[in-house]
Amino acid sequence: MEPLKHECGVALIRLRRPLQYYKEKYGSVTYALDKLYLLMEKQHNRGQEAAGVGVIKLNAPAGHELICRERALGKDAIQNIFATIGGEIPADVNSMPVDDVDSYVPYIGQIYMGHLRYSTTGKSGIRYAHPVLRRNNWRSRSLMLCGNFNMTNVRDMFDRVVSSGQHPRIYSDTNMILEQVGFALDEENQRLYRELRGTLQDPELAHTIEDRLDMASVLSSVAPGWDGGYVMCGATGSGDMFAVRDPHGIRPAFYYYDDEIVVLASERPVIQTVFDVPMDSVRELGMGEALLVNKAGDVSTRRILPEGDNCRCSFERIYFSRGSDADIYRERKALGEALVPKLLKMVDYDFDHTVFSFIPNTAEVAFFGMMQGLEKRLDGCKTADIQRLIAYGDATDENIRNVLSRRVRVEKVVIKDVKMRTFIAEGSSRDDMVAHVYDVTYGTVTPGVDTLVAIDDSIVRGTTLRQSILRQLDRVNPRRIIIVSSSPQVRYPDYYGIDMSALDQFIAFHAAIKLLVDIGRADVIHDTYRACLAQRNLPGDERTNCVKAIYAPFTEDDISHAIADILVSDSRHPLKAEVDILYQSLDGLHEAIPDYPGDWYFSGDYPTPGGNRLVNEAYIAWYENNMI
Repeated sequence: MEPLKHECGVALIRLRRPLQYYKEKYGSVTYALDKLYLLMEKQHNRGQEAAGVGVIKLNAPAGHELICRERALGKDAIQNIFATIGGEIPADVNSMPVDDVDSYVPYIGQIYMGHLRYSTTGKSGIRYAHPVLRRNNWRSRSLMLCGNFNMTNVRDMFDRVVSSGQHPRIYSDTNMILEQVGFALDEENQRLYRELRGTLQDPELAHTIEDRLDMASVLSSVAPGWDGGYVMCGATGSGDMFAVRDPHGIRPAFYYYDDEIVVLASERPVIQTVFDVPMDSVRELGMGEALLVNKAGDVSTRRILPEGDNCRCSFERIYFSRGSDADIYRERKALGEALVPKLLKMVDYDFDHTVFSFIPNTAEVAFFGMMQGLEKRLDGCKTADIQRLIAYGDATDENIRNVLSRRVRVEKVVIKDVKMRTFIAEGSSRDDMVAHVYDVTYGTVTPGVDTLVAIDDSIVRGTTLRQSILRQLDRVNPRRIIIVSSSPQVRYPDYYGIDMSALDQFIAFHAAIKLLVDIGRADVIHDTYRACLAQRNLPGDERTNCVKAIYAPFTEDDISHAIADILVSDSRHPLKAEVDILYQSLDGLHEAIPDYPGDWYFSGDYPTPGGNRLVNEAYIAWYENNMI
């Protein structure tokens, strides 16, 4: 499939022992910094637009920086950041007195924060890269924040910030969250100051405030106003660290801690690999929960918001997360196997004249699952054939060998070629270059006879299929091409972290609109627009997804056939082979991935009111650009 921009990656580390401990046990004072680099590199798949690193030095003396931060843009941001950091750290740092390192050497501290970013709001640039800072001379009022999130109610958040008397300089969900959490942190500091000022004097008063900060209370005061999917991570200059997850669990977070370290990341196998710990020791942060580490290094989890319906993102499991997670590997195989019954009907159980392959590289695990399912079915066919031979007295050695020799025909037909430099070409010349991003293995298909089945993990826009894959597959001269998607039809935008916000990005939407026009039901298109407009004045919890009406007259197969027609409609490059599309069903998805039922991009069932509001607005924008 064509790559999607999607949710970000986060990494947090908190040391629970003095720096001397890590130098003695692991041989380096940069132990945590080295681990942060690995956590970020192993989550590089989650964000290649920008990256950032922040370190809090709890033992920095007054007059020296207690929060060090470095950010960079581009796919090489991680390497550039750590090269810069490396230049700030003396080459002989491990020979220096540990107390001097702890006090004065930048980027070596007690709290480490890493972030990988894809922008989902359309805003990019270094000012939007995480971590973001709210500096203050009081350590307990200084705040560093990063997150994997997208909020659907930024306007409401902005209005609340302004109504409190603040004057935000930037209109973005990141800045609104920073200001809201920062304001609540100020309030918590002020509460403690009022409580303690009669019994303590500075600097003891300031230090006691640092010791008694209640970050659960801070988060509980602001998080109820957030609508979206998020894992919000932060730390104060005085040593409190936190991560809070949305009440529906839309965005992922996993953590591990022992007597040496606390670590949180967006993916479980990353923690397993970097810290060499077993799978069952890495925990998933609960929906609406916060992981809290106070100044003393004590670890706890606290419920911040009531747990909502489980809407953990299924696209995480299908495509975004690393397939090295044991559960994700099993789920992706199950997705492939779930397609087998309908696929075999499409090829009329003709194993002898069907070649099975996959679109590299992310569909490979689903392909393995599909193959296992096909082999089970073929074994059943072989058993029935042998029983039939026995019943008719034809069970000769030769006949039995012929039955047993049948195999599922597996070939690596599609090859991901070197990345083409297409920026120097324009128009049809560029399209021709794009067509060669993939190549094929010739001689794998019997020309004019075989059906070629190729599985992909998802078909969203269809651009790569139309411009490259189908044209290349047609070169091996199959009689028929069946493109299989291990995920269901992507019909609706996502507003919780994946960069799919416009309806015209989806080939399923174009197919449904085409079908409505073809059958003379353009009235549905116009009525849906009016219904979306009417929703604008309703309270959030009364809004519904009006765009479902566009798909309602049709079955999944109707939409799939229309998608196939769109894909082969390029008159400049007509295909010789017949083309069909097979999508995963919603039932198949949920059977394969039962614990991650979030499916709003497939079903249109958004987990929060903000999703329904934004999908209706997306339809209004599409209609007014295309129909008026």
